[in-house]
Amino acid sequence: MPEQNEPLKHGAEEPVHDVAVLGGGSFGSALAKVLGENGHRVHFWMRDEVQAEEIRTTGINSRYMPDVVIEGDILPTTDLGSAVNKAEIVFVAIPSKAFRAVIKENSGNFPQGQIVVSLTKGIEANGFKLMSEILQEEIPQCRIGVLSGPNLANEIANRELTATVIAAKDPQVRNKVQDLLGCEYFRVYANVDIYGVELAGALKNIYAIVSGLASALNMGENAKAMLITRGLAEMSRFAVSLGANPMTFMGLAGVGDLIATCTSSKSRNFRVGHAVGQGKKLDDAVAELGQVAEGIYTLELVKERAEELGIYMPLVRGLFEILYGDAPISAVINKLMMSVQNSDVEFILPRTVAE
Repeated sequence: MPEQNEPLKHGAEEPVHDVAVLGGGSFGSALAKVLGENGHRVHFWMRDEVQAEEIRTTGINSRYMPDVVIEGDILPTTDLGSAVNKAEIVFVAIPSKAFRAVIKENSGNFPQGQIVVSLTKGIEANGFKLMSEILQEEIPQCRIGVLSGPNLANEIANRELTATVIAAKDPQVRNKVQDLLGCEYFRVYANVDIYGVELAGALKNIYAIVSGLASALNMGENAKAMLITRGLAEMSRFAVSLGANPMTFMGLAGVGDLIATCTSSKSRNFRVGHAVGQGKKLDDAVAELGQVAEGIYTLELVKERAEELGIYMPLVRGLFEILYGDAPISAVINKLMMSVQNSDVEFILPRTVAE
């Protein structure tokens, strides 16, 4: 068994594949590291030439992972077209706010039939579009997949045991991603419910903020467990109303990701919630974090959509009142505890009884 810090590689018989990773943040860096250590040639795109040169010369992305060396055949670049043109498969880890603009601007560089997998857990404001839907609109010539799960970037980079989910309709897409990423510390499971897997990844960020608040307020373990499981009920109820498979939320992309982000201070969204719970303003908490916390943007979009569809989401509404309505946290919690005691597990009780 290799030592904890010893690179884990595919066997020598494995062919080298050219892959691209778009986005030089923490998760893009972690995935580039996995791919590089698995023996693949990684065309690693980022906007900042200084950042690219640092990784090129030192193997370190000091802004996001200062203590991690990204090993293997890693080729940092600021030329997105070149990175995509050379790759058999592309992994996109671009923040949701810039996602469409980057893909649209470079849509002509993606060849027919290329596999493109979104790693971004967010929602576009205009039309409530998920990242896979943006890919389908902007590069319809490509085969699309989504990667999501309980995947804290620093743990992956440190080769700690992790599992994820690749969701795609095309079995070749699922098999290819499993072959490229799977190794002794990183397991890749398959799903066909793209919408459910992607919605789960976006929605859980909201409840990570709620859990950060609870932690800052020193709530008991019972209360934390209640918030996580009621969060699962809310997110699955919302997602199924939009066409997702409820069973997806029983897997890694659903409850697995929710547990990881709601219980770990490594989660960016958890840290934002914790800072707000300690009395900091939202803007100050985000500035202190220094990275994108997608749950902040997702919260506004989900609240608006839930109200349009008449979906009961008290945790979403309560968090919105705290972050944007200046409501006292204690008042919101009291109101939540006085809300309707409805069905424990979604989709079990008859609708008339559950409500």
